[in-house]
Amino acid sequence: MRVLAWLVGEEELLPVFLGATGAGLEDLRTQAADPDFLASVLDFVLMDDAWVVSCAAALGLPPEDIMAMRQALPGGALPSWT
Repeated sequence: MRVLAWLVGEEELLPVFLGATGAGLEDLRTQAADPDFLASVLDFVLMDDAWVVSCAAALGLPPEDIMAMRQALPGGALPSWT
């Protein structure tokens, strides 16, 4: 996943992700294809608008695509309030 690759390249942000999730460096390799792990990566990035904007810019995407990626993974459906 491109967002995970972006996060790994963020020297200041990666340790925050690892600390917040309890994941280790090995998990980044072994769980890179796990939809639940990727959902946790996107959940983390979506916690801060600046991270979303930075990630989207680095990937050449509009920021709303980051949310669309999250919605495509397990647990990502937006609630229906009607």
